[in-house]
Amino acid sequence: MNADKFSETGIQVMRDSQSIAIKYGNVELTELHMHLAIIKQKNTIIANILKDMDIDIFSYIRDIEQAIDKLQKQDALTKLYYNRTSQKIILVAEDFAREMYESLIGLEHLYLAILKENKITSQSIFEKYNIHLQKFYDKLIEQKSTLKIKNNKVEGLTNILLKYGRDLTAEAIQGELDPVIGREEEINRMIRILSRRTKNNPVIIGDPGVGKTAIVEGLAQRIIRNDVPDALRDRIIFSLDMGSLIAGAKFRGEFEERLKEVLKILKNSNGQIILYIDELHTVVGTGDSNGGLDTSNMLKPMLARGEILTIGSTTYDEYKKFIEKDGALERRFQKILVEAPTVEQTISILRGIKSKYEMHHGIRISDKSIIACAILSDRYISDRFLPDKAIDLMDEASSMVRTNVDSLPIEIDEMQRKILHLEIEKISLSQENDSFYTRKCKELDNNINTLKNLYEIEFKKWAIDKKIVDRIKQIKQQINEVKIQVDEATRKNDFEKISELNFFKLKKLENEELKLNKKPYTYKIKEEVTEDDIAEVVSKWTGIPISKLTETEKQKVLNLNSILHEQIVGQEDAVCAVCNAIIRAKSGVKKLQKPIGTFMFLGPTGVGKTQLVKTLAKTLFENKASLIRLDMSEYMEKHSVSKLIGAPPGYIGHDDGGQLTEAVRKQPYSVVLFDEIEKANSEVFNLLLQVLDEGRLTDSKGRTIDFKNTLIIMTSNIGSGSIVEKFNLNYYENIEQSIREKVMQILKEKFKPEFLNRLDDIVLFKPLNKCDLEKIINIELLQINKDLSNQKINIALDNTCIKYIIENSFSVQYGARPIKRFIEKEITTEIGRMILQDKINKFDSLLILYKDNKLVFKINN
Repeated sequence: MNADKFSETGIQVMRDSQSIAIKYGNVELTELHMHLAIIKQKNTIIANILKDMDIDIFSYIRDIEQAIDKLQKQDALTKLYYNRTSQKIILVAEDFAREMYESLIGLEHLYLAILKENKITSQSIFEKYNIHLQKFYDKLIEQKSTLKIKNNKVEGLTNILLKYGRDLTAEAIQGELDPVIGREEEINRMIRILSRRTKNNPVIIGDPGVGKTAIVEGLAQRIIRNDVPDALRDRIIFSLDMGSLIAGAKFRGEFEERLKEVLKILKNSNGQIILYIDELHTVVGTGDSNGGLDTSNMLKPMLARGEILTIGSTTYDEYKKFIEKDGALERRFQKILVEAPTVEQTISILRGIKSKYEMHHGIRISDKSIIACAILSDRYISDRFLPDKAIDLMDEASSMVRTNVDSLPIEIDEMQRKILHLEIEKISLSQENDSFYTRKCKELDNNINTLKNLYEIEFKKWAIDKKIVDRIKQIKQQINEVKIQVDEATRKNDFEKISELNFFKLKKLENEELKLNKKPYTYKIKEEVTEDDIAEVVSKWTGIPISKLTETEKQKVLNLNSILHEQIVGQEDAVCAVCNAIIRAKSGVKKLQKPIGTFMFLGPTGVGKTQLVKTLAKTLFENKASLIRLDMSEYMEKHSVSKLIGAPPGYIGHDDGGQLTEAVRKQPYSVVLFDEIEKANSEVFNLLLQVLDEGRLTDSKGRTIDFKNTLIIMTSNIGSGSIVEKFNLNYYENIEQSIREKVMQILKEKFKPEFLNRLDDIVLFKPLNKCDLEKIINIELLQINKDLSNQKINIALDNTCIKYIIENSFSVQYGARPIKRFIEKEITTEIGRMILQDKINKFDSLLILYKDNKLVFKINN
């Protein structure tokens, strides 16, 4: 085969036909292999004609594959031969190319040659689908004549350009692009810029994921609907892929040669092809290694002379970093700024594209789940932009539901596993010669056979259900194809075809779908995406427990007071203050951009400040990693601020990020604890002002970190001396107002008013009294019993023992911590020693009491 005779599409067909022959193990390459290779090519003139003829491509391909499957096979292929028919077809294709005044053989010429050949297997397939040579030839000539780009430029578009990008208008015609909702203003602005006499190159600038590419796709859809000014009618939008252009360019000048070839085609199209460069900033510097010209320098002269129309898109940061610096390039473009849509607009966008995702996944997406996608993604996924994050959420939830549909039901899966387990057991027992094992094997055989029969019955029931679901998915795809044909017929004003498609084909498919949806399933096959599915995906993405996104979160917040009191003893005021702030935040009656709550905990050491923080983290977020603890004694120096947000550019550690910002970026739902806040440098407080007020902080890399889902708590021992000066072990109910005022005065001397004013509450922790200490000892006892639960050992403390612990361990200066150390040293250690010495066995009870000036461990068996 002489490759010089073939166009790019022709070469691709010949390569694919060889691959197909090898795949099926055929020693001869026949016309069937070439036929299948032609039909499988996408976005071709052949595909367009077959679609116009209402031919079911899937069935067509299946028939060719079945014919190939009947050909003679050989296990180990050493060489591939073109049979006489395929050689003849290439010669006939060359004649067709010459007849059409084309120098190279393309896929359309090969298809016509196969159609012309009489005594071949493909003829029966052509007859089945009513494809005749003359009829097809006329349609091919008509298609070629209606194309606006003449003088062989179509071949350039389909062959050379498509190697390096996509034809967006062709994809729009074939219905491959998603509908564009709510971007009319931006599309109209782009149309106005493209219609200008000079500087008619728009650049779309916006954050990643806001829909920049979708705006260009929206223009492509309007072009095929003729919903554009005459100046833009019948234009083609070509999306250039810089990666494909660079790929494989090994030698100097090779990339420039490719780019020059692409630009020449664009120039010769006389404005009929609009160039679209996604990520426009990539043209700056691309190709300039070893002294070569970069892409932007090759584009500038053509843009200046208006020889090509170009649309670009990039982000704010990349535009500033690359395009603005090059004034000559920047002035060729007109900016279109694109903002992220609101939640309401995102809901409209999701409703508009819902059908595409339903068709792809073969499931239904409820309207409530669409609303949940927009609301939950906006609230919980703070590092991305709408609508992209909401679309991704809907897509993944649909994929998850579809995966569950395709999987075996739990009952059948468990049955299958049980059969496997019994068969393994039978194989193991069959190796024994004992009569007991022989009887056991027979019993297992009976059980296996019974289970297998039951499994087959249930599997058949599920297979019937699955077949219905698969048929519904197929119908959805067919409905989508019919709708594409309706759109095409509408563009051509073919009212007869519109009527036929709408009132016969479409109605028949919709009725069949409705009928299948009413059929009851034996097994509960869930084929609808619900709010819970969306919540589950958000939970997996963000690490927030799924209960936090549903109704159970409300109950947990309302019961937070009692949950905290199970672990926190004697600090009613502190617990109530925290719970009230969280209720305000969760109910939405406070400023949404602020953190959930910002508190300063004051009080002597060992009274439960840190314990309350840990309990809050565990209760609110159910994850140990959700507590971010920063010891402020490490931030006493002025330069230590950089440790929180990251070192400035150019300094060591810039790439590592800040200890605070990186932790919150990775774990946005967390409790942030600033321990011993009074020890921090004053610069740290200045930094925290915007966190406390606006709920955000910008790190050294310019990224904005969102703190609105964090609970910020600062602890300090300031004023603890004043709190404990009137301490009474037996009774200390509340902190007196005079003490509170004294502590606040000390606090005002240490911290600036603007800092204190941004806190939700300043909580004073009171010293623990005797009653509180007894509760703490009981909590510690519960923990010991929990640790020993596996050994079934129960520990109890006598009142004399509790009294002894308090008298010998409690210190007003150190709070409850010495009690924990005393219990570990005097009680836990001794229990461990008794267990190792086998003095205590399983199900034993141990009573500890204080007698004769020592602790006595009494065992009850």
